[in-house]
Amino acid sequence: MHNINYKHLHYFWVVAKEGSIARASEQLHLTPQTISGQLSLLEKSIGKKLFSRSGRNLVLTEAGRVALEYADDIFLLGAELQNVLANRADEGNPLRLSIGITDVIPKLIAHRLIEPALQLDEPVRIICLEDSFDNLLTKIATHKLDVVISDRPIRPTMNVRAFNHHLGGCGITFFAAPQLAAKYQPEFPHSLDQAPMLLPVVGNAIRREIMQWFDSLGIRPIIVGEFDDSALIKTFGQAGVGIFTAPTVIKKDVEQQHNVVAIGSTDKIHEAFYAISPERKLKHPGVIAINDSAHKNVFPDN
Repeated sequence: MHNINYKHLHYFWVVAKEGSIARASEQLHLTPQTISGQLSLLEKSIGKKLFSRSGRNLVLTEAGRVALEYADDIFLLGAELQNVLANRADEGNPLRLSIGITDVIPKLIAHRLIEPALQLDEPVRIICLEDSFDNLLTKIATHKLDVVISDRPIRPTMNVRAFNHHLGGCGITFFAAPQLAAKYQPEFPHSLDQAPMLLPVVGNAIRREIMQWFDSLGIRPIIVGEFDDSALIKTFGQAGVGIFTAPTVIKKDVEQQHNVVAIGSTDKIHEAFYAISPERKLKHPGVIAINDSAHKNVFPDN
């Protein structure tokens, strides 16, 4: 066996990930003929076939599967090194921290979680991107983000090389504009039967828990609005359109900021929060600060 040409190995890695030479050629901006030729040279240098053909599809051989495992480690570690070096603060320049926030995370929670990263001894510049869970996972997998703050973890079935770090969680509180709150506070939670309700859209994790809790109590609210933006749902709630929920840990902030009143709280519905990072052991000082403060200050009872 000759020494491995790592450029050829990278071409193999992209082909294996994309599933075809044609799609890999688009990613690499090379002709299919060039990639095919480089793969042949790689197979010749290691003395093993890496792919077999099944119709028009390429299928990894046993040697190919072994090579892919090592290529995953090599190129993902390389991307991690590049990311770490890019984020290190040079003299006179701030440390860069790229944060993805899923669009269902309350802005007050996001601020409280992220703020400790700005209190480090070295200067920090944060870049915050709000998007859907799936889109942010794509960015964390390609090392375009240092961390994603989410209300749900990555499941083992998701094909993403990233790791969950549980930050904590709490129960939820129901809020409404003062006049509406006064009407539904007595006999909570059964008072919520037939009450006008503002909920996250179908598919949201906390929405499922709320509806299951309502069902267990025989409560049938009137859903007057569904939202995929946590800030917008509070704006409609503040306007008196209906009742909405928020994590109990920010109860006082929600009341003060949105001029609403808490109707009642429950711990039967638990809202959890996670930091999702590209590495199992946290390395970025800003992400470490977020994780540590979440356990000590934001969710100290978890």
